[in-house]
Amino acid sequence: MNFESIVILVLFSIHGLCSRLPLEVFQHHPTEHYVHHHRLNHNIGGFHRKKNIDFTNVKILYQVGTTDADLPECGPRAICNKLDMYDTPWIEKQCRCTGDRKCPLDLQPDDGYTLADKTRQYKLCEPVKKIPKCRFFRDTTWTITLYTNNVTEQIVHCHCPKNSMTYLTKRQALHMPNGQIAFQYYFSCSPQARLRCQRKEPCRLFTVRKRQEFLDEVNVNSLCQCPHAHRCPHHHMDYGVIAGKSYTEEAIKTYSGYCLPT
Repeated sequence: MNFESIVILVLFSIHGLCSRLPLEVFQHHPTEHYVHHHRLNHNIGGFHRKKNIDFTNVKILYQVGTTDADLPECGPRAICNKLDMYDTPWIEKQCRCTGDRKCPLDLQPDDGYTLADKTRQYKLCEPVKKIPKCRFFRDTTWTITLYTNNVTEQIVHCHCPKNSMTYLTKRQALHMPNGQIAFQYYFSCSPQARLRCQRKEPCRLFTVRKRQEFLDEVNVNSLCQCPHAHRCPHHHMDYGVIAGKSYTEEAIKTYSGYCLPT
């Protein structure tokens, strides 16, 4: 099953129940696409075009409401803030920490409260060192539950080892006490692969959703390494990227990047 078929399947399964589909669900199993993962750092692992970042003027969104008081309380090991570092950094607040704890807003991944995955940083209310390390392919690193009121809850069960990536393992429907249905997505860890791209094979896939007029939410899947003297596009608007399917109701577009001579 190719990438666009997966997009269609996931969108069809959730249409009519929830409109705010987490882009994290467009992760691929490492045996389906070979993924080369770069560790997220200040330079964002080479995933975006280099430019100066204004750390004092970062856009803050709320998954519900417009203030911290509108957010649900965080459960144990819940992601409280999600930082998107793909292009222009922005933050989406997911929930509010209980008691006197505050959810970090630091854009650096080394604050002790951050799990970094590709172009995103996930902030927790509690220190990461208290969370056990995952085993490759076997353990669930986190679950994302999407409720019918478009609220998502991301719970961390273990953290992936260094130089690894996350991938979607399964999706299941949850029948809630109020009679409604929620969807829960399970993710595991995989070691990085360094296989070379084959001829006419895309090296990177982008799933893009328009959040605001000048704000895109992008999920990046790096599939393989380009051969010697070639490079893979870093951004979905770069040269060498071809637009794919568009899903108007979900405001989602897909793009494929191909290796280019350096």
